Amino acid sequence: MKLKPELFLFAALLGASGGARAADLLETFRSAQANDPVFAAARAALQAGQEKLPQGRSLLLPSISFNANITFNDSTTQYSGPTFLPGGNHRYNSHGYGVNLTQPLFRQQNWLAYSEAELQVAQAEAQFRVAEQDLILRVARAFFDVLIAQDSVQLSVAQKTAIAEQLEQAKRNFEVGSATITDTHEAQARYDLTSAQEIAARNELEIRQRTLQQLINAMPGDLSRLGKGFKLEAPQPADMEKWVSEAQSNSLQLAIAQAAAGIAEKEVARNRGGHYPTVDLVANYSSSDSSGGNFGVGSENSGKSIGVQLNLPLFQGGLVNSKWREAEANSERARQELENTRRNVALQTRQAYLGVVSGIAQVKALQQALISSESVLEASKLGQEVGVRTNLDVLNAQQQLYATRRDLFEAQYNYLLSHLRLKAAVGSLDLAQLNWVNQALY
Repeated sequence: MKLKPELFLFAALLGASGGARAADLLETFRSAQANDPVFAAARAALQAGQEKLPQGRSLLLPSISFNANITFNDSTTQYSGPTFLPGGNHRYNSHGYGVNLTQPLFRQQNWLAYSEAELQVAQAEAQFRVAEQDLILRVARAFFDVLIAQDSVQLSVAQKTAIAEQLEQAKRNFEVGSATITDTHEAQARYDLTSAQEIAARNELEIRQRTLQQLINAMPGDLSRLGKGFKLEAPQPADMEKWVSEAQSNSLQLAIAQAAAGIAEKEVARNRGGHYPTVDLVANYSSSDSSGGNFGVGSENSGKSIGVQLNLPLFQGGLVNSKWREAEANSERARQELENTRRNVALQTRQAYLGVVSGIAQVKALQQALISSESVLEASKLGQEVGVRTNLDVLNAQQQLYATRRDLFEAQYNYLLSHLRLKAAVGSLDLAQLNWVNQALY
């Protein structure tokens, strides 16, 4: 089969752009993992969230404090009547230290704060996994946007070259009298329009490259393109409601909302606990030493004590009841947000599933449309040679061919993205799924 000139030019442009080793999607993702500030902030947020657990545990463990002092004393004693006690001025140093221990025995609020901390850690971990999945989607979107923009530039160049050939042919035909000046004007107008489209495509490519640069902190070079590994695969299982059911069980967004609702419920109980007594085991040891005193002699003292301390709140100006009501309102808000998240997850899963299914159909339709467009162009050129088609017919056929090719490229990239979005909706998007997409590139 003879390769058409415009297709040969487009293939040559693709080959010229892939001379050096191109970065694939996995390499780009790893670079974004190391350089994306949004993901770095999420990693720091996870580390901060994990500290909630030791903070909550500390409320159940003993607290020990140490204190020490040293004092210079200058005192003068004068008695108003006769006495055997020494008077006058006394200057001396005194110093001492003490150790205090408090072990909570019953503090309901502390136990609830510790159980809240466990939920807060689970929430932080789910939020970090969401950030990982979001980074995969952002990298894939930016990566494919660059490829689409590159394809648009190369298609514009190839189309302009093909139209330039039509323009030269129209000029020659006019010179020999076999065509009117209208054919030349039509070809010139289409050439000028394609030149403007090429400028816009190059500008769009620059923007898309800068967007990817923001993620990887480097200007992207050659990127891997769709290759022979690209294939259309329907979602398995091929049942949308099963995907929705899986999302209801494994969605990370839903896990975050469930943790938030659980925390809000425990906050109600914790604030209600403001009415409950607290019981602590307390112990202390103290020692003091003085080199003098009001009686002119020094002393050494030490003491130990251990006991149980009960504290029963009686009235705090209505603060506890107010916080209780506030916590109940926040708990109701969290329950409603959980229900809204559940519905949104179901909707997003259905949209992602339909995106994959419709993406397959769209790619197949555009593949057939591309074959038809190539046939139309070939027939239009042949018709022009025998006089049954005009130069405008050929120009229109060329435009249709390049527009179809551009739409096909975009549909293929969107199909791959829809696959990733579907996996993200059910909480299973990971490097294995990204590698599946990466195998479609070369």
